[in-house]
Amino acid sequence: MAAPKKGRSAGAQSKPGRSLALILIAIVGLTGGMFASGHTTPRLGIDLAGGTSITLEAKADQGSAINKANMDTAVEIMNRRVNGLGVSEAEVQTQGDRNIIVNIPKGTNSEEARAQVGTTAKLYFRPVLAQEATGEATPTPSESASGSSSASPSASPSATGSTGEKATSSTSPSASATSQGRAVTDALKDDATPSPSASGDSKASATPSASASGGAVSADDAALQAKFAALDCSKQSVRAKAGEGVKPGDATVACGEIDGVWYKYLLGPAAVDGTEVKKASAVFDTQTAAGWQVTMDFNSKGAKKFADITGQLAQNSQPQNEFGIVLDGEVVSSPYVSTAITGGTAQISGSFTQDEAQSLANMLSYGALPLSFKEQSVTTVTAALGGDQLHAGLLAGAIGLALVIIYLVAYYRGLSLIAIASLLVSAALTYVLMSLLGPAIGFALNLPAVCGAIVAIGITADSFIVYFERVRDEIREGRTLRPAVERAWPRARRTILVSDFVSFLAAAVLFVVTVGKVQGFAFTLGLTTVLDVVVVFFFTKPLMTLIARRKFFAGGHKWSGLDPKSLGAQPPLRRTRRPSGLGAGPVDTKEA
Repeated sequence: MAAPKKGRSAGAQSKPGRSLALILIAIVGLTGGMFASGHTTPRLGIDLAGGTSITLEAKADQGSAINKANMDTAVEIMNRRVNGLGVSEAEVQTQGDRNIIVNIPKGTNSEEARAQVGTTAKLYFRPVLAQEATGEATPTPSESASGSSSASPSASPSATGSTGEKATSSTSPSASATSQGRAVTDALKDDATPSPSASGDSKASATPSASASGGAVSADDAALQAKFAALDCSKQSVRAKAGEGVKPGDATVACGEIDGVWYKYLLGPAAVDGTEVKKASAVFDTQTAAGWQVTMDFNSKGAKKFADITGQLAQNSQPQNEFGIVLDGEVVSSPYVSTAITGGTAQISGSFTQDEAQSLANMLSYGALPLSFKEQSVTTVTAALGGDQLHAGLLAGAIGLALVIIYLVAYYRGLSLIAIASLLVSAALTYVLMSLLGPAIGFALNLPAVCGAIVAIGITADSFIVYFERVRDEIREGRTLRPAVERAWPRARRTILVSDFVSFLAAAVLFVVTVGKVQGFAFTLGLTTVLDVVVVFFFTKPLMTLIARRKFFAGGHKWSGLDPKSLGAQPPLRRTRRPSGLGAGPVDTKEA
């Protein structure tokens, strides 16, 4: 009888407990993570759990027309914003010529989603000509960050005197949405240090003066001066209309908040357009105390403009060495620069929380909407299908699983225990991962996703059947169970991998080319296909190796499913030696 080959297969055969221990540790670890996160059930899609429906009406911008192309582009951008990987089950679709309907499933942060879908994310980098606190501000400790520029709040007035009458008791703001200033640093020049701002008269005038930076505004522009002087950013209605209808090439006024105090800004024409930001991402700086940052990469055109404007601003004093990052008419940061930032890469840093950094990076990365949108209505919707339909879907899955188990028991008898155990392990991993993927990537379980899981039962069972049949073929050829298990594995493994690869490829293509609910089906099918490979390799095969050492199976009990007689096995193979003169070496013969 041929012994198993030495080497990797023999080592794997002798230590099946190691693979079983690994998959057990994985199940325990993932289950522990599920309970620790507090998400012990999969998040349901809008068709099962209801959610929020938002209706947005398009408004034509200057130079942008309401047409099918712009509406389709807006739908695509909104879908990426709220849908992440495409499995959070948010639905974005047009309604008529001017409206877009966004359905957000229950369990999603609807307020955040509303901000994401409706925000046009029109970003401009404008030189700051003047800034002034609308109300009293509490001095903020100076903060700096490594790099070629900084955005530290300063408690002393600038040389231009643009901080106003309360300069001695107020901070020079960064106009950040957080409580501290943020810095923009050149990613390629970490050793540069910002130059201190020059001090000046504490009784400075709030009237803006001409700036040496790009886009200077004449002090004789009485209308703009009057608008800046009259601007009261403490009123929400005023803030909403501060920069309304302003062209990128015009100077403007805007508002920004820091430490709960609103500041007003006089800004020059846009020096860099937000569309020239090629990529933005939230990163955590582990090497310095900068914390969360938003890294921006400019395209070649934007990199040149950004280097030019920062080079001009670096020659001035605060606030005229600052540039305002204006997002949808609101100044979200106004860092000062001490030298030109070249290389096309910069970081916005200071005191971001993770959510703030990711939210800003998300809007910048996904680009500006081609149209502005007005929120027409927000309604809470009940489940389109509800608990009865979910119950029906789960019942269908249970019936399908029961039929598979009945077939396995009837056909494979004792061997079916391995298949059932493998199905349970696969089901446990699928459930835990679906529960964890809800908060992790926004995965929502809808009815198509449930269908994908039901289809996966057949795919998983098919893998077991391929292996079992290869083992039974080896027994039919006259081999005993232990060598049959090892000899059958390489051939069955290739077949399983090819079959699962085809299923995964089909799921991947379906996921890429479809939208909406069909993506949920494709995602679930792909996930369960990957888990099938994991379970077969780390659970089914090692378990087969172990049961091959048990007398009930190894002895071919009639209820084991491996009875040589019922399988029509040939006489067992015996190894003998060739008679002298016929050549050396063993030869397999059949025992009569």
